[in-house]
Amino acid sequence: MRLLHTSDWHIGHYFFGYDRKTEHIFFFDWLKRVIKEQQIDALLVAGDIFDSPNPSAISQRIYYKFLKEATTENPHLQIIIIAGNHDSAARLEAPLPLLEEMNVFIKGTICKNTAGEIDYQSLFIPLTCREKTEAWCITVPYLRQGDYPNAESYSQGVKKMYEVLYQEVQKIKGENQPIIVMGHLQATGSEISENDRSERTIVGGLECVSPEVFDKTDIVYTALGHLHKGQRVSKRENVRYAGSPLPMSFSEKYYKQGVNLVELVNGQLERIERIHFDPPVKLISLPPDPKPLNEVLKELMILAEGETTAQSPYLEIKVLITEPEPSMRHQIEEALRNKAVRLTSAVPYRQRKEHTTESITYEELKNMEPIEMAKDIFSRKYGNEMPEKMASLLMQVIQEVGK
Repeated sequence: MRLLHTSDWHIGHYFFGYDRKTEHIFFFDWLKRVIKEQQIDALLVAGDIFDSPNPSAISQRIYYKFLKEATTENPHLQIIIIAGNHDSAARLEAPLPLLEEMNVFIKGTICKNTAGEIDYQSLFIPLTCREKTEAWCITVPYLRQGDYPNAESYSQGVKKMYEVLYQEVQKIKGENQPIIVMGHLQATGSEISENDRSERTIVGGLECVSPEVFDKTDIVYTALGHLHKGQRVSKRENVRYAGSPLPMSFSEKYYKQGVNLVELVNGQLERIERIHFDPPVKLISLPPDPKPLNEVLKELMILAEGETTAQSPYLEIKVLITEPEPSMRHQIEEALRNKAVRLTSAVPYRQRKEHTTESITYEELKNMEPIEMAKDIFSRKYGNEMPEKMASLLMQVIQEVGK
């Protein structure tokens, strides 16, 4: 049995105001070819299907077109989708009566009975190959407060959720049927992108879930979503993030995008292979390190000339500011006239001097989380790090305010 693990599509994402529709269409055409060529039995999509809980009509059209074409071209293909923190769980599940006819299964909400107890059985999906159940999939969408069993913290509640699900699935699975786990969360020991707010919705690291919860003999693979870098978790070969197919920020420009191919033979994990995807639009940062404006302008002059299209690279410019430059933006735009790039931002950097306090830029401020601001202020005022207990209490307050 062959499984393909992908996640964090973020359909409808705008990169510094630029529509990425053509990039997503390019990815889905590539994904359909991989499914066909690799004879995939089940596609596992681990959340953040859309970039917004209220996706546009064109975003939904791209999504449903892919589902229709992928299942039509591969009649035996199962597609299993869980909701991420960017998705509207209810909206994602709305067309289920139609999608299930296409062998597409979606888990967005946590169902409960009249007594308020979690319906764990609703989160199990049999994975079939040649009309035979070969494995069971535990499908856990992004969990919000109230979705998981009572516990002291978010991470403990999520851990308890998976532990109960593991115990419950034992009641229905066959002796030689392995378990595949899906989740949309941040696992302890994983690497997040710098300056990427979309990954920091689960904030501060205090909500990280230990990958030890997936260390069970018959759990052969754990397909995770939320982080944009494809990676193993804490050196565990079979606990992985697929990563996003398109870079979501310039800090991700060196990531190797792709999907994970998982092959099972006789109920055992045979191999995991990373299949790389080359995004159609490149990200360029000039210069690699901030330089004065006059030097930056010289580097811009050597960029290739041509018409700007939907395939033109995105350009980030880093300018070292030593004095006010009121005409900086105008000079940069003039230098880029007739250049085949799309300017996203011209970020000013100031020379940092030792033993001085400097105001952060607006761009830096936008990318900071409240807990990071609080820790920075505490450190400046008291000269040491915020105590862990204080940080934990502050996180609880932040979460309550954010509801």
